[in-house]
Amino acid sequence: MSLKPRRRALQPTLVALGLLPAVWLVYGGLSGGLGADPIETLTHVTGEWALRLLLASLAVTPLRRALGWSGLAPARRTLGLLAFGYATVHLSVYLGLDHFFDWSGIVEDVLERPYVTAGATAFLCLLPLAITSTRGWQRRLGARWVRLHRLVYAAALAAVLHHLWLVKADLRAPLIEATVLALLLAARLWQRPGSATRRQA
Repeated sequence: MSLKPRRRALQPTLVALGLLPAVWLVYGGLSGGLGADPIETLTHVTGEWALRLLLASLAVTPLRRALGWSGLAPARRTLGLLAFGYATVHLSVYLGLDHFFDWSGIVEDVLERPYVTAGATAFLCLLPLAITSTRGWQRRLGARWVRLHRLVYAAALAAVLHHLWLVKADLRAPLIEATVLALLLAARLWQRPGSATRRQA
């Protein structure tokens, strides 16, 4: 397969793979396979996949620069939008099925529970990025688009903290995610323009 067909196949392949957990959740919901507490399962699975896909989107730029494959660049947007989709479902389940849109209770939860505060922060960081993810917004915002989309690092950090503070017993998954994020941030700083000159100095 030549390079151009591979690039064309990349996006639908990523979308298909990214939607597999959603298909599993729908099937589980219809067949009663989400366990004794389906709402908890739905909340946890969508949150976990939102964070995994967000970290995967952050890995695109370091991989693209390391491999020298510019065709990988669109994968960042695709993975980011998939992450936002799962984050939206995650939040919707929390608001509608967990709290039944009890806004006073939700506000109290956000203010008093650090993991909820971190989760809300992560979503609020992702929201403007999803809205301005189109090429039209990129043209309109110009250089400001790049600065705005650096919020993705704040979103990832808040999401990792959300998971870390939520888990009370087995910390392996959030610690792995925190390690991956730290490595991605280090790679980003290492590959910044001018970093080669600084390393040589």
